[in-house]
Amino acid sequence: MIRRTSVTFVIALALALGGAAAPAAAQTVAGTWQLDVTLDAGNGRATFVLLVEGNVITGTYGGVLGEQAVTGTIEGNTAKFGFDSPDAGKVQFEGNAMEGTCEYGALGAGSFTGTRAP
Repeated sequence: MIRRTSVTFVIALALALGGAAAPAAAQTVAGTWQLDVTLDAGNGRATFVLLVEGNVITGTYGGVLGEQAVTGTIEGNTAKFGFDSPDAGKVQFEGNAMEGTCEYGALGAGSFTGTRAP
């Protein structure tokens, strides 16, 4: 039996948008993101395609764990999204760049950097 846990990425929307409303800021997380991941077990690449409607995030993850459906929400200036898999992570997001830490179960802990695809 494989134990599965929820993978959650948390993004603080730290954008220079002045007094813009959170939903407008949240829209900036939508898009295709390519992440370079460095783990104890080696390096890899993951792709997130994120869609935002209101405060709901949907999309897909593609990487070493195959393809997974992504779901999440936006509350205030924080976006939380993830998928069901044996790993977890935390993300810092600004503009077209992401960085953070992750836990890929048996593959080990690590960090990643990522950019929004053109």
